[in-house]
Amino acid sequence: MISLLAKWFILHRENTGDPAVRRAYGRLCGVLGIVFNVLLFIGKFIAGQISGSIAITADSFNNLSDAGSSVVTLLGFRLGGRKADKNHPFGHGRFEYLSGLVVSALILVMGVELAQSSIDKILHPTEVEVSVLAVAILLVSIAVKLYMAFYNKTIGKKINSAAMVATGMDSFSDTLSTLAVLIAMAVGHFTHVMIDGWVGVLVAVFILVSAYKAAVETLNPLLGQSPAPELVEHIRELVLGHEQVCGIHDLVVHDYGPGRMMISLHAEVPSDGNILELHDVIDSIEMELADELGCEAVIHMDPIVTNDVETVAMRERVEKLVQEVDAGASIHDFRMVTGPSHTNLIFDVAVPFDTVKSEADIEEEIRTRVRLLPGSYYAVVRVEHTYIHA
Repeated sequence: MISLLAKWFILHRENTGDPAVRRAYGRLCGVLGIVFNVLLFIGKFIAGQISGSIAITADSFNNLSDAGSSVVTLLGFRLGGRKADKNHPFGHGRFEYLSGLVVSALILVMGVELAQSSIDKILHPTEVEVSVLAVAILLVSIAVKLYMAFYNKTIGKKINSAAMVATGMDSFSDTLSTLAVLIAMAVGHFTHVMIDGWVGVLVAVFILVSAYKAAVETLNPLLGQSPAPELVEHIRELVLGHEQVCGIHDLVVHDYGPGRMMISLHAEVPSDGNILELHDVIDSIEMELADELGCEAVIHMDPIVTNDVETVAMRERVEKLVQEVDAGASIHDFRMVTGPSHTNLIFDVAVPFDTVKSEADIEEEIRTRVRLLPGSYYAVVRVEHTYIHA
């Protein structure tokens, strides 16, 4: 159904990198979510009144709150699609993350309320009347919610939307909640043992865990998480695919919402190269990054010595030495300054954030090891953390 509606209402639907296509998918899924949840609310409310089941009636209001979640998701896509302005030059894409966080909060509230009502049912069990209509409505609800979970999660991953993935998790949690009500009804009907409260507690725990995971997935981009390793590797391959570039470092990826990235990095180039030609290469790389990743790219050009045998050999030696100090470390901006009494080896060291040693300890250990090299060498070193996963 969702594929058919996308075919009818979304132009260029396969181009999910286009912000307009992403917003169209968000609107479509949001409207469907509102329609499905309102219909489920009406059906379950009727079933609850017929069977006298407080659990089914409560589950119906859960669907009504889900309709509200769909409104939040729809609003998030609408606000996130607003154009950049003078106060927000990078656009409003993070509204999607905020809407996902709100949905996660709604899931959390639902889980807490379900836990409270389930504990109350354990303390005060009541018998539920089973009817064919009530069972049929619950089965239809489970099927619809499974479908909603599937299409929200699938499209959420397709367009890289944390808000829609969170909505999909919410729908799956609703499926388990309704299934628990149905199982409890069946057990109560055939054995007269009221287990709906205990089952409700288990479902509430699952919902709370799902809410936590969904919140983390939407909160991390807002706080500024490291870019995905696959993205980092793709950037490396693209930049290093140009023979004029010898290496890259200080790669930083800023996420201002899906489809709104800013990338900055330092590209090492031969110091004896033609500056105008190298600048042209760097400009071309920036445009390639923009075309392939839909981002703004800024590259700083770092000249390094590549035609001096002694410098190249010493750099390789120092890099090996540094990795003995910390296996995840790398060096950049290496140069040698020779004086009358000693030679300064000047370089920066990048270490991952999860390294155990302190920056001061790493610096001191590197300096000590460099002084032990044959000859008279001193390390002028600066240790910094990388902005990506090592």
